[in-house]
Amino acid sequence: MKLSIIVPVYNMAAEHKLEYCLDSLTAQTLTEYEIIAVDDCSTDESWTILQRYEQRFPEKFRAVHSEENKHQGGAKNIGIKLAKGDWIGFIDSDDWITPDMYERLLKKAEETGADLVGCDYCLTDEHSMKVGQIVHNNRAEQTGLLDDEKRKSLILDGGSLVVKIFRRSMILENELWFPEHIFYEDNALGNSYLLLAKHFEYIEEPLYYYYQHDASTVHTISGKRCEDRCEAGRLMLAEAKRHDFLDKYRTELEYSFTLLFYVNTLFTYMAGVKRTKYRFVKALGEEMRCRFPDFQKNPYYLERTHEEEKKLIRMQMRSTLWFMVYYKLLWAYRNWRKAHGNR
Repeated sequence: MKLSIIVPVYNMAAEHKLEYCLDSLTAQTLTEYEIIAVDDCSTDESWTILQRYEQRFPEKFRAVHSEENKHQGGAKNIGIKLAKGDWIGFIDSDDWITPDMYERLLKKAEETGADLVGCDYCLTDEHSMKVGQIVHNNRAEQTGLLDDEKRKSLILDGGSLVVKIFRRSMILENELWFPEHIFYEDNALGNSYLLLAKHFEYIEEPLYYYYQHDASTVHTISGKRCEDRCEAGRLMLAEAKRHDFLDKYRTELEYSFTLLFYVNTLFTYMAGVKRTKYRFVKALGEEMRCRFPDFQKNPYYLERTHEEEKKLIRMQMRSTLWFMVYYKLLWAYRNWRKAHGNR
């Protein structure tokens, strides 16, 4: 078996989202592959749909029902344990791919000897094969045999896991199991999935369609999801320590952690959560300062962080209360300007 495609599924039956995804998988030009779709205790018709596909494509489709809602990480782990392919690919159940995506990724691997191969994706808000806004996941200079400089680059700009294929042996040998019961599981394990490879190759074409809709994780902000993002950051560091690359790539990991755990969480929390809690924001700043006291001097932070964000972060580091008051007033003022800007 060449490839196992793992699809975590939770409540994707509406608007034929799940069927559009599965149709793109069953229509792959690749031979010798299996689809393992794991239903994570859906409360809609998703499980019924998966069973129907298993009946239609018994030779390559396997529907699996989890008895416990474990989130995407848990569903992926179930799929990995059942997988028989030499390679593993992941896809979100509301996305879809070109008919030749996996055939082309595997061909690139065979031609180059790579054990990690990726491509680009495009953003779209309609169910079609029309190419939307293209997102370049990687760069040509990251490819080839991975040395320290390329691994540093992958920590900073590794791209999404769903547009890549991985040797199953690498996953199993390094016990790369996703965290369960939290969102942002890819952020926790992403560095390990990339850095433990030896050779990376990349097709600079959008072969993956990333569907943008209101129910997407990236569009749904809550206190729980912000807490999960923090936990993903902690797990990212624990993984780096477990695989002995925390000290080697400390500067890059410090910035990656700063962005994931602190910067993104702080500003999405303040902008997206209606009832913000002083205690959460204060604890976020204190833990950031405790883990990396000099994070504001990190060269990547200095280069990549917007000046206004730096200003707000300095403010939060000095006084959480003043930061929260200032931010809310600034947000209200900007909303007022937006509403009255054309008058």
